[in-house]
Amino acid sequence: MRLFAHSCPACDAQDEALQAACESSPALGRRGLFAAAVAGAATLAAPPAVAQVFAGRPRALGIRRVQTGENFSGVYWRDGRYERNALRQLDWVLRDPGMEEATPMDPRLFDVLASVQARMGSDEAWLVISGYRAPETNAARARQSRRVSRVSLHMSGMAADVQLPGRASLQLARVAAEMQLGGVGLYRRDGFIHLDCGPARRW
Repeated sequence: MRLFAHSCPACDAQDEALQAACESSPALGRRGLFAAAVAGAATLAAPPAVAQVFAGRPRALGIRRVQTGENFSGVYWRDGRYERNALRQLDWVLRDPGMEEATPMDPRLFDVLASVQARMGSDEAWLVISGYRAPETNAARARQSRRVSRVSLHMSGMAADVQLPGRASLQLARVAAEMQLGGVGLYRRDGFIHLDCGPARRW
């Protein structure tokens, strides 16, 4: 398993202690930042929509990676903290399968997925078509299609292209857009949606 080191949006946090911890040891990356947060008893404030959906209850997620058939099903957040072992498993399932390269995924992406799934009233596992993309993979896709951004949030572990069995992509996109948790892209012809934990926007 090869980890791709890169800067993380969480380093832009207003919490100076967390930012200093990340900057003092860049090799730690995002996982180190969140480990520091846990160790310091700090908690990441969930967007209001996430807090409203779960009201402090454990957050669970089920996903199946289309290309590999690998699964994750379980709790990834409880008692105000992200579960490190669950995050590591999710990082690997959402890796770039062509490069066999993983990166620490932004846990807020899992909050987006879990919140949309809960709002849809579904207990089916998400089918993940694309999670993390190595820069080489993203560049190759961008050459093949104008719909692929050359600065995609997939490269930062902040996005996933997904399907939810039994739910139409248009319905999913509408619900996700209403929740204002991040970016929502509808690829109706291909039958999937893009979800990310970046700024709220839609296309």
